[in-house]
Amino acid sequence: MRRAVCVAAALLWMTAAAAAEVERVEILRREAFAGGMSFGTTGAYEKIVGRLHYRVDPRHAANQRIVDLALAPAGPDGWVRFTGDFLLLKPVDLAKGNHRLLYEVNNRGGLGMLPRFNLAVGSNDPSSPEHAGNGFLMAQGYSLLWSAWNWDVLPGGGRLQIELPVATDGGRPISGRVVSEIVVDRRSASEPLAWGNSRCYPVADPDAADAVLTVRDGQRGARLPIPRARWRFARADGDRVVPDPASLWIDGGFDPGRIYELVYTARDPRVVGLGLAAIRDSIAFFRFAARDSAGTPNPLVAADPAGRLRPDPAHAYIFGISQSGRVIQHMLWQGFHVDERGRLVFDGAMPHVPGGGKGAFNHRFAQTTRHPSEFEDHQAFADVFPFVPGPQTDPMTGETGDVLAVAKALGKVPRVMYTGTSTEYWTRSASLVHTDVTGTRDAVLDPAVRLYVIAGGPHQNSRTSAQTGYAHPGNPLDHSAPLRALLVALDAWVAAGTAPPSSVYPRLDRGELISASRHKDTFPAIPGARHPGTMLQPPRLDFGPRFRTTGIAEVLPPVFGPAYVALVPAADTDGNDVGGIRTPDVSVPLGTYLVSVAKPVKTASPRVGW
Repeated sequence: MRRAVCVAAALLWMTAAAAAEVERVEILRREAFAGGMSFGTTGAYEKIVGRLHYRVDPRHAANQRIVDLALAPAGPDGWVRFTGDFLLLKPVDLAKGNHRLLYEVNNRGGLGMLPRFNLAVGSNDPSSPEHAGNGFLMAQGYSLLWSAWNWDVLPGGGRLQIELPVATDGGRPISGRVVSEIVVDRRSASEPLAWGNSRCYPVADPDAADAVLTVRDGQRGARLPIPRARWRFARADGDRVVPDPASLWIDGGFDPGRIYELVYTARDPRVVGLGLAAIRDSIAFFRFAARDSAGTPNPLVAADPAGRLRPDPAHAYIFGISQSGRVIQHMLWQGFHVDERGRLVFDGAMPHVPGGGKGAFNHRFAQTTRHPSEFEDHQAFADVFPFVPGPQTDPMTGETGDVLAVAKALGKVPRVMYTGTSTEYWTRSASLVHTDVTGTRDAVLDPAVRLYVIAGGPHQNSRTSAQTGYAHPGNPLDHSAPLRALLVALDAWVAAGTAPPSSVYPRLDRGELISASRHKDTFPAIPGARHPGTMLQPPRLDFGPRFRTTGIAEVLPPVFGPAYVALVPAADTDGNDVGGIRTPDVSVPLGTYLVSVAKPVKTASPRVGW
């Protein structure tokens, strides 16, 4: 019955007459990129900055998965409209490019593709030769696109912005419970309710008695209530305490290393899932449309041999780092890679360092920045079943699933290359992508999927960390070269049908995956190294009986069930990981390449999150 429903929905989706789209493209700036410098045979590049004006039909079958879309304000025609930023780098002469569109899902409003592939200086408004780095992507001839998608990105720093509508109950405000978890590494009097350059849902009534603050020493520890008289919704401003519905102040301050959990009532939920539709529809516009509804040409339109204007991209690929890789996995899981006309908007996907997660990208009161890590935010919606791009069963619940189930029902399965590093095994449940949920058997990946793990690699590539300012402790391993090679292989796989190399990742059947405690017991003694012996084991979460069908959590914080079993790569006698791609640094090592398994620090100061 479930399969029949999926097929029926797919047929309805692909044959529906109406279609959401970019209704209007608004170009704010056009200028030469990198001073007009030339890149290989592609030549010079142009930068285009603007806004995309979207319209989405809540009645269309393709949009039924967008939580609360039916509650968004609509125009007289029934369509929901919203706008968001975009940035496009394209060859001045499209005929000299490779006729490929490469889209990066931005991470909390910031761009990371150029530093990662091109070893460039990071910028959210790339313009100089330093921002082009070695020019790899430009020399290949790609048109590069970014567009805003997550509502909670704070303005500033050139971060891409989108304004998503607020859901209402017939015009009346909607209220609901929200969880904010706060951990500090040094004592502070007050903290914002959100981190990572993001905004939160402010408390609806700062004096409401239903707000509850607890503290505990670990995720499974007992929640100890903090009396209401000791805290308030406010922030420290020098010697003053200033009311602030988006901050928490505690008399005596926050103790470092403890978990503070605030549950409160907010209102005015954004229709967060429209961000996924924005990614879908922005790619579709630049790939398929000749012009917008007002007649403004698509900047990627070029003349064909007969002189007719047609969109230039023959193929489109999507890339995302960390949170953005989880966005891609979430899009595939919920079918946002296919537009309302039944078109596969990207032929190939490259989710980089996503771990085993999806994310808070499509439910009521979703906070996109939050995700589980080894110590924090285990109540966040991310590491949820199914994990594998292939059929799997949870023996504890009896649930069956497949990340690509909707894609298969639609008959639209792109080529997918997962790429990752050792770090995500410790902090982001990466092993669950390729094992069963009990950690006892290797899973079978779909033939359209490859998985490549860089042994010993850091989450943030070391060659870009110093240039971008991203925090990265200690590990100098550079893994940009494998990424460049794999992008070339992905293009050959899609465009020419040339099979890429077989997947390379640690496997159970070769003894390459073990528990964190066993890793500690077998790891060589290294002066000054302290092994944690623990790692993220994500719990099964119960948000209430209707959460999976409606996207509305009725139990907050969620009930923690038994944990899924995640594992880490085994180490060789030098302490370097086995089972993945071993770069020359690891194959012939001068030392041990350790990943950071300490908790990421989240403070009131702006910083990039993991």
